[in-house]
Amino acid sequence: MRHQKHDLLAPLPGTARQIHSFHFGPQSAKGKIYIQASLHADEMPGMLVAWHLKQRLAELEAAGRLRSEIVLVPVANPIGLEQVLMDVPLGRYELESGQNFNRWFVDLSEEVGNEIEGQLSDDPHHNLELIRSSLRHALARQSASTQLQSQRLILQRLACDADMVLDLHCDFEAVAHLYTTPEAWPQVEPLARYIGAEASLLATDSGGQSFDECFTLLWWELKERFGEHFNIPLGGFSVTVELRGQGDVNHPLASLDCQALLDYLIHFGAIAGVSAPLPTLPYPATPLAAVEPVATPVGGLLVFTALPGEHLEAGQLIAEVIDPINDRVTPIHCTVAGLMYARSLRRMATAGMVIAHVAGTEAYRSGYLLSP
Repeated sequence: MRHQKHDLLAPLPGTARQIHSFHFGPQSAKGKIYIQASLHADEMPGMLVAWHLKQRLAELEAAGRLRSEIVLVPVANPIGLEQVLMDVPLGRYELESGQNFNRWFVDLSEEVGNEIEGQLSDDPHHNLELIRSSLRHALARQSASTQLQSQRLILQRLACDADMVLDLHCDFEAVAHLYTTPEAWPQVEPLARYIGAEASLLATDSGGQSFDECFTLLWWELKERFGEHFNIPLGGFSVTVELRGQGDVNHPLASLDCQALLDYLIHFGAIAGVSAPLPTLPYPATPLAAVEPVATPVGGLLVFTALPGEHLEAGQLIAEVIDPINDRVTPIHCTVAGLMYARSLRRMATAGMVIAHVAGTEAYRSGYLLSP
């Protein structure tokens, strides 16, 4: 294992922070896997899974079983990790800018495209290496003027040339689910099976330039630009893995998830060994554009009648919002049939608040598809 430290831009004297990356496997390995946890710093299940992975990867490395380089970043957001106000962690948005830590990673597809134009060939391997080299150099040329920008750049530089990027998150109260692209789904489906993803949500561009999509979109956009004349491979794929809810931080679940990720990496060929049998896929992949964010039109005490993981019919009651002053009870129904994979932790709702997400099957939304 090789431990590397990456300095963030310090906003003030004496406030320096670092990102720590742990590199396993042969330095000359052809393949590369990148795994990070807790980019939203109030989401801890992935950090515990990463800690379990760190121990297991060290054992596998000592046994000579790692075929690919595996880069692990257990704490992807030291800025947000320190944002605690009156015992409440505030790790989703940077307090200075108000920006979501998992949005607005730099888009370099046009710059890379301009640089490689005229150098592409009919050889997909040549084009793969050319694009990766150009992307590395483009990221190296980027400069940061804020601590948040420097954190984003460090993470992009660590992951930009990986064959696979796994970004470990969780929701508020949820079952295991994941986000990826339709193009990557054939490669990701085994992961969905191993991890027991009860929803797999697919979108090529969900808006917001999130960490996972800053890589997949680059390859997709280059293929759109040059694909008619040159063989442009999809040189890497990314997955946001949602490890249930914020309260699901315990060793039994983390050990289970760690083993699922290792089973997937064996299946993928990054680790030598016999693949574990593929479990049944709990729920078919569906478009992210088919997800209904169920909102309440009124504020009040939020009482759920449906659980994460429950299959709902269109129009089914999922919650009641109670006004304890005038005794008004407002029923909240979903409008699409599907699986309710996540719901809010809050039990006092405000008017217009999204209280749950239901994975439907027919796309009906467009534009920005993510949560704020």
